[in-house]
Amino acid sequence: MIVVTGATGNIGRPLTRALTEAGQHVTAVSRHTAAMPPGVRHVVADLAEPTGLAPALAGAKALFLLLSGDLHANAADAADVIGEAAAHGVRRVVLLSTLGVVTRPFGPTRIAMRSLEDTLRESGLEWVVLRPGGFASNALWWADSVRTRQVVAAPFGDVGVPIIDPTDIAAVAAACLLDDRHTGGTYELTGPEVITPRQQARALASALGSPVRFHELTRDEAKAAMTRSMPAELADDTLDILGSPSPEEQRVSPDVQRVLGRAARPFADWAARNVTAFR
Repeated sequence: MIVVTGATGNIGRPLTRALTEAGQHVTAVSRHTAAMPPGVRHVVADLAEPTGLAPALAGAKALFLLLSGDLHANAADAADVIGEAAAHGVRRVVLLSTLGVVTRPFGPTRIAMRSLEDTLRESGLEWVVLRPGGFASNALWWADSVRTRQVVAAPFGDVGVPIIDPTDIAAVAAACLLDDRHTGGTYELTGPEVITPRQQARALASALGSPVRFHELTRDEAKAAMTRSMPAELADDTLDILGSPSPEEQRVSPDVQRVLGRAARPFADWAARNVTAFR
């Protein structure tokens, strides 16, 4: 049995589906009740309280660990989740980390994530670390403005990074959970090409079959919008990456191809599959 945390998100849902299609018994973990595919066991738990994972971990052989905001919860110690997994006999953990632990290692959240990577490596468990860059699904931030005004509003319109389709992250995670050959691997996951916000707007227009205008925000305008849903420090950190990506952040990694035997999917594929969100 394999436990998938973050099971209702952009990675967890396709990962749960991929594992069940591979004939695996899956326990999906999320904070709230949610519909699951047939045959998937669902456990409501909060990773900020690792002992609450016991019902999910009982009998599990592997764990996909996606911490999201739980990593930063005041009372949470993410290392305790790995300890709980080991105590319940889990043999393998695939950790979703971030490319930022390499490209921008000194931010508080990335220091914490790197520490968690180290804890996993020293745990005695089989482990794999996945380090994705930016997600194609972040384009959903524009869904309302595209639906209502046919506009994508974003800063740094002509600065790009190789964003990755979350379903590719899920496919790599599934391979790493199921195949011993990936044990001890650290994979940097990107899309197949650098793409700018202006180019993403064009891809959305193509998927919709109707015009989508690009409107470039100033950094201050973008920060004001972002701080409605995240701390100002995190907004500044994100804008630093979007506005001045390092060469490492713009590098297209071969690791999706290496694991899956195929190229990563371009943003246009993601846009076509998710076009209903923008209609």
